[in-house]
Amino acid sequence: MSGPLLVLGAAEEQIPLYEEARRRGVRTIAVDRRADRPAIAHADAFLRVSTHDPDAIAAALRDERPAGVVAAASDNGLRAWHALCLRYRTPYVYPAAAIGPSTNKAAFHALAREAGAAGYGWTCSPDPAVLAGRAAALRFPLVVKPADGSGSKGVRRVADPAALPAAIAHARAFARDGRVIAEEAVAGRHLVVETFRRGGAACYTAVLEKDFVPGTDYVVRRLTCPADLDAATEAALAALAGRLCAALGVVDGPADFDVVLPPAGPPVVIEVNARLGGNGIPRLLRAALGVDGVAALVALALGEPCAPVPTRSRHALLELVGSPLDRDGELADAAGLSAARAVPGVTDAELFAAPGDLVRPFDQSGHKIGHVAAAGDTAAAAREALERALRELRLTVLPLPDNAPEGDLHVLH
Repeated sequence: MSGPLLVLGAAEEQIPLYEEARRRGVRTIAVDRRADRPAIAHADAFLRVSTHDPDAIAAALRDERPAGVVAAASDNGLRAWHALCLRYRTPYVYPAAAIGPSTNKAAFHALAREAGAAGYGWTCSPDPAVLAGRAAALRFPLVVKPADGSGSKGVRRVADPAALPAAIAHARAFARDGRVIAEEAVAGRHLVVETFRRGGAACYTAVLEKDFVPGTDYVVRRLTCPADLDAATEAALAALAGRLCAALGVVDGPADFDVVLPPAGPPVVIEVNARLGGNGIPRLLRAALGVDGVAALVALALGEPCAPVPTRSRHALLELVGSPLDRDGELADAAGLSAARAVPGVTDAELFAAPGDLVRPFDQSGHKIGHVAAAGDTAAAAREALERALRELRLTVLPLPDNAPEGDLHVLH
């Protein structure tokens, strides 16, 4: 193998990709439109280019030919991932059929029907007035969000038609092409189904349960693996993931599905993502199952053998850490990280912010400032270790005065 690994994205979620490549002795080139991303320090070279623009990325590479292209935890670079794989004839080519449903929530609904998943009412339009009129005829409450969004950005739960215009305007602020989708909210337990495929078969399929940040619309606070489910439900979810992967063209590689399990009736898929999950999910699965999805994805991208098969079965939890304030603030002090890491059962504890950073309210996934993961032989043991570690972690966030300039504070995005 010759040539570097081209990594699309340089946020905190992509840091494990760079670390894995370095462990293998493979040079990396980071691509991101922002020059202050935290993963850039872990790369060997950096291209300040949008991950949405494969032609601009190729132009910036000049005569450099990557040995592989990879992305994870974000939908932003999926089109470029496929296009660059084709351009450079890499060993792994991201599947074209997965791009639309992973980046367009209207296309997702068509794919879900094809895979035999239970459906629910929805409507999509770039015109706010048209969307509001159509949405008013759906069953409330609704979830209004950008049709091409991810990471909980621009998402609002709407209880009645009077709140639609404000929710649509909020979602449009995060929609790259202006399209907003309104969907009937599905009541039930919120789950994540993670899988990695080789030759069309599952190396692993794991079901996680999500808990949300209080007072927010679907911003994940805690993930639990495995979700407490009976064997029949687990089998049904694994079979559903298999059908969705087939429809997405995911023969090799990862996929991530957001699912709601209603009190009665079949599971309902609410999002599909043909990629590794975000919010620290690969670290959680490593703690629970012993699988390393990041290492498998890098190997796949470089044309090396990979088969991430579970080596253990433990209970694990991961808590996302965010600002306690509902306004912008400054992280004044961060203490106790070493103590949190030293708690027996803790498998991972990271902070993405440092004292002096400006931190946003934890109202979207991208505003998290750290995470803590713990594992144990029982759910209670894992939970006890996590709670103890969180008590050790002491973050002081001071509110910024109204209309205060950000000045020299480093802004996290």
